[in-house]
Amino acid sequence: MAETTGQLSSGAAVPSARNVTGASIILLLAFAPQLVELAIALASLVAPVSARSPLQVVSAHGAALVESLSALLRQWMDGGKITLRSDALLALIYTYPLIAIALFTGLARPRAPQDYFGGVVLMAIALFALWAASDLSGMRGFTFGPGTAPRMLGVLLLGMGAAVAVIGLVTEGPALQVYHWRGPLFVSLAILTFAVAIRPLGLIVAALASFLIAALGTAETRWGETLIVGVVLTLGCALLFPYVLGLPMPLFPRFLVQ
Repeated sequence: MAETTGQLSSGAAVPSARNVTGASIILLLAFAPQLVELAIALASLVAPVSARSPLQVVSAHGAALVESLSALLRQWMDGGKITLRSDALLALIYTYPLIAIALFTGLARPRAPQDYFGGVVLMAIALFALWAASDLSGMRGFTFGPGTAPRMLGVLLLGMGAAVAVIGLVTEGPALQVYHWRGPLFVSLAILTFAVAIRPLGLIVAALASFLIAALGTAETRWGETLIVGVVLTLGCALLFPYVLGLPMPLFPRFLVQ
């Protein structure tokens, strides 16, 4: 695992100057979804891959930043339920919390920077998952809805990330590790593979392929054991999502069921 995530650097703590760099990176992470959509919109100038132009993306997200704050203020003053569009929910659930964390990071001096920034990344993933599941229905009585499991896992991951960040803030620990590209690259490829393959190839093929691609993220993978674990997890997903949670996911490749 050391090869995937990097080697520990010497020294007990990161200087306060690095907090500015860390805060800037977290601030960039806060606007990552908007920047990704802007990049896709810019690419659409060459090939039609986005429904919105770059100017529309910038104006929509700029208005969403204002809309989410004003809606939150109205909620605090008047009460009642508020309804926000997806861009405003992204700002409220994901962007603004990370902006607050970035501002705090610029002032704080974590005693274990590796744990602190790792916890912040976990919190960012959890916040994005909560936003992504915001338009899915939740529980109805004792029946799980499509958004129940993602929200439960998102809240759990958010709590775990916050706990890790607090530990890194108050206890002595290692400094930041040297960055290696292999782990993040193959995990990202696994996520993209699942997103692209789930409809045409079905859950069983997509899940197993994604798991095996993610396993390439470390040189310590034992392929015999990895294949067994992948098959067991895939069978578990094939039972959990379509039958237990009732999610309409295709199990088999489209050409086999047509």
